Amino acid sequence: MDDEPYQQVIISVLDFTVNPFTLNLGITLTVIVILLVISAFISGSEASYFSLSPSEISSFRGSHNRRNKIVVKLIDMPERLLATILVANNFVNLGIIIISTYFTTSLFDYTQSEVLGFIIEVLAITTLIVVFGEILPKIYAIRYAMKFAEFMAIPLDVLEKIFRPLNLLLINSTSFIHKRLASRRMNISMNDLSEALDLTREGITEEKKILKGIVRFGNIDVKEIMTSRVDVLGVSIKTRLKPLIGTIVDSGFSRIPVYHQDLDHINGILYVKDLLPHLGKPDSFNWQSLIRPPYYVPETKKISELLKEFQTTKIHMAVVVDEYGGTSGIITLEDILEEIVGEITDESDEDQLHFVKIDEDNYLFEAKILLHDFCKILNLDEEIFSNVKGEAETLAGLILEMKNELPKKNEIFNVKDFQFTIKSVDERRIKQVLVTFKSGNIE
Repeated sequence: MDDEPYQQVIISVLDFTVNPFTLNLGITLTVIVILLVISAFISGSEASYFSLSPSEISSFRGSHNRRNKIVVKLIDMPERLLATILVANNFVNLGIIIISTYFTTSLFDYTQSEVLGFIIEVLAITTLIVVFGEILPKIYAIRYAMKFAEFMAIPLDVLEKIFRPLNLLLINSTSFIHKRLASRRMNISMNDLSEALDLTREGITEEKKILKGIVRFGNIDVKEIMTSRVDVLGVSIKTRLKPLIGTIVDSGFSRIPVYHQDLDHINGILYVKDLLPHLGKPDSFNWQSLIRPPYYVPETKKISELLKEFQTTKIHMAVVVDEYGGTSGIITLEDILEEIVGEITDESDEDQLHFVKIDEDNYLFEAKILLHDFCKILNLDEEIFSNVKGEAETLAGLILEMKNELPKKNEIFNVKDFQFTIKSVDERRIKQVLVTFKSGNIE
């Protein structure tokens, strides 16, 4: 008799009925399966795109296939790609949950056993989404990353265009918080380091510079230290051998980009050491067969990541591309190392000073100098112009952001504790800027 209440509880928990399977339920089940397949493809896309190795990405960049070009475009805008995948996957999974709930409540009558109905719905739907919509497709996508990425290129491109307004809203709403947190973390690190370095002897100034360079190293983007496109020396692929040798001798560079039409269409990189055995060849010699494939990186890549890629791929130069696939500039292994150890020169290098110190409060700068280098020279916090520089990366870009048009010679701008006087300008660009520090405390 004592077991009877427990038996009644068990019977009440398991008390449910199965309704007839109708055509409407069959259509609903088909929709659930289709949504699961879509969820699997979208989840697999996340795994495949973000697991591509540098060499696999380079092979996509070297292809002229339409799908491969779309893959490159998506890779070069990782924030939009990730936002598209997450938004689309959440919409699909939400659809699976709603329709699956409708399916189970239509097929089974849980009126007498609501607990069992809740457990079945939660376990069944969660298992379907996690196993078939997440785990299995991601395992497959990682194993066949290139094929999966190529297969999903067009669907993801379409989804990116559909969800673009929502994606931009999400990205912009989080960018401010991200920048503030990143800036705060870096300031704390620099303050801690400065306090420790202030306790050391005066005779280790070079070591202090190196340590500060190491701290900043992980937070520097490629675009902050690259050689800008306007300063890149390249040669046309149609150039004959003798003019090519003359260009190499005049430049003194050991690696030169080779382009077709313009720098937006780079065919590869010519290593001078590869050309040396052929110096005695006739002018018609096919030196173009010596060029090596270019290595592309986005502007937003961290130089700490690029250094690892340079070490892995054993290359010393990369072509920097913007979000539209155009060439922004080039970056070399030497550029990265100089962020730690300072300027590296040898006997063949010419002095390339981008500024002249007139007195303690006045400096004459080349307008093309990167803001990153400008702040290093004047010993300034790199965030000092963050609220006015917009997307500018150079001193000229900073002035254009404030003026919104090309300024005139001797025009004056006041920003923070600085006075900028335009000393030289032509019809297309600012050339020289006189920088006056009004507080008079530049170190």
